Amino acid sequence: MRRRVLCILAAAAGLGLPRLGASATDVPAAPSLLTWTGPVLGGVGSIHLHHPDPEAARGLIAQCVAEIERLERLFSLWREDSQLSALNRHGALAAPPPDMVRLLGAARDATMLTGGLFDVTVQPLWALYRDHFSAAGAAPAGPPRDAVEAALALVDQRRLLVSPDRIALTRKGMAVTLNGIAQGYLTDRVVDLLRRAGVSRTLVDLGETHAIGRHPAGRPWRAALEDPDAPGRLWGEVELVDRALASSGDGGFVFDAAGRFTHLLDPRTGRSPQLHRAVSVLAPDATLADALSTAFSLMSEAEVAATLRRLPGVEARILRHDGTDVALRGDA
Repeated sequence: MRRRVLCILAAAAGLGLPRLGASATDVPAAPSLLTWTGPVLGGVGSIHLHHPDPEAARGLIAQCVAEIERLERLFSLWREDSQLSALNRHGALAAPPPDMVRLLGAARDATMLTGGLFDVTVQPLWALYRDHFSAAGAAPAGPPRDAVEAALALVDQRRLLVSPDRIALTRKGMAVTLNGIAQGYLTDRVVDLLRRAGVSRTLVDLGETHAIGRHPAGRPWRAALEDPDAPGRLWGEVELVDRALASSGDGGFVFDAAGRFTHLLDPRTGRSPQLHRAVSVLAPDATLADALSTAFSLMSEAEVAATLRRLPGVEARILRHDGTDVALRGDA
């Protein structure tokens, strides 16, 4: 479960984007703009396509929607008929779809970059907290430690075997979630489709945001970062030109009424560290930004800075619990 904590700033009167956090209206009021909104992996996505030919634009939107629906049939954790659900149910996939192999390869790379903090096999831990807090009279301290340890024993992406011929979970009870990376991957695939069609100025937001080129007015697209604890309060602004932006925050999903246990679970400890109020990542692609925003939420600022030193061109913006913020860059 991911939380959007950004919004596109107002640039001109007229058409507005769907809500991405507080408000979103950085779209020109122009007849060459076609806006689509619809469901994406349990959330609401949008495409703001700048194209001189309305009929061609509608055709491209239809292609994008078909691509979103195709990828959802692979990656959705909530659809019983998805390839991901089949993998979790049977423990293996024979002749897996190439997109599943590519996405799990990107997840493996993110795991290596983050010292194991990004791990798609964290699903048994998530399920443990879900089941614990959905039971009547659940202990507010969370599941017992032995149950947490048992779930942690199933969390290890190295035990997820991926090849073009077969994907396999090598320990009974293991399961995969792609909630920390699939939205970024869908966003990038739609961006690729539009670029191949010659589109040069468009904004795609399918849970994470990727700008194609500049705003039709000639300037960068501008995105404002919203405080997840105070809807409507903006704590920063970034510019997007052929860049992607992904955000994570503890407020996106909580298991308990006190908010101590969230969807951001550390695969080393089985707990929610709640180190930052929000983390946003700017990167060349939304797949990487998506995975890093998840992992950086589990890292100290020093750990984030150390990771970024291996990633020139990637930037992290962190909102601290005291309301201050810091920008960290890979080339700083």
